Amino acid sequence: MAKKGNRVQVIMECTEHKTSGMPGTSRYITTKNKKTTTERLELKKYNPILKRVTTHKEIK
Repeated sequence: MAKKGNRVQVIMECTEHKTSGMPGTSRYITTKNKKTTTERLELKKYNPILKRVTTHKEIK
């Protein structure tokens, strides 16, 4: 059965963790409506490795 609607899954990755050089990654999977939100998402999410809230950007 096909899904209805315009929602797509996107992967969010921590930008601060990527530039810090520490091993590992902090990624979240979320959904967005591709008709109303055409640009890439940027959200504040908790990073368990850095133990603080950081900026996560859409990578896919």
